[in-house]
Amino acid sequence: MYTDVFGAWVAVFLTLAIFSYLYKDNPFYKLAEHVYVGVSAAHWATIAFWNQVRPNLFGRLWPHADPETLTGFNVFWYKLYKGLNWISDTVFPENGIPGNQEQSFMYLIALILGIFMLMRLFPSIGWISRWSLAYVVGMAAGLRLYGYLSSDVLSQIQGTILPVWTGNLGDSINNIVLIVGVVSGLFYFFFSVEHTGVFGKISRVGIYFLMITFGASFGFAVMGRISLLIGRLKDLIQFSGREYGYATFVLLIIMVVTILMTSRKDKEVAE
Repeated sequence: MYTDVFGAWVAVFLTLAIFSYLYKDNPFYKLAEHVYVGVSAAHWATIAFWNQVRPNLFGRLWPHADPETLTGFNVFWYKLYKGLNWISDTVFPENGIPGNQEQSFMYLIALILGIFMLMRLFPSIGWISRWSLAYVVGMAAGLRLYGYLSSDVLSQIQGTILPVWTGNLGDSINNIVLIVGVVSGLFYFFFSVEHTGVFGKISRVGIYFLMITFGASFGFAVMGRISLLIGRLKDLIQFSGREYGYATFVLLIIMVVTILMTSRKDKEVAE
């Protein structure tokens, strides 16, 4: 019960702190902003370590193995792992990372690049991290190029090549609208010819399609934000009751008084 009340007060404080930016920048907003950034970074770092780094990197370098079955280089290799196990038996349990991963020493490259990336913490040798960054940027560019070329270019072109008449009136109208929208949109972005005459009229149709698309996208985004706002307002109303110690009213009064006093003091200092 006490944890629920404490959570309600924290939720109300952070919500009102963010809303306080509507008046002006203030310490409450800055505190909530820093908490949000810090918690988000910690959350994603934790998720990435336990879901990606531990099973896909350490799990492939030191998969779970019976010590009696180790031979050759792996005898020495798992002795190194015992050092990691001594540091943390939660992250590095005894006899390797559990799972069905196959051992692959190719992942040593990823481990070395990851260590290079951490060198940014030491300014004198921070330049080593450029190797890791270069690999990440090059790898991401190659993968994204293939992905975007397939999904955003070739698939879009293929999806635009449609029959005008399909035998069904509704489907045919949809195809015609799609073809007209694509062609007129391409006309609008073709700037090598002056947009006059027939060319200008077709490009204007393209503008209409673009505006409808932007309007629909903006409306969708606003609807999503409005639903978030409604959720926060419902929480503020719920936590304003006696069972939560009138958290909304108490924190609202404290914030308003503090912000007004701070503003008056800043104005006096400026004068």
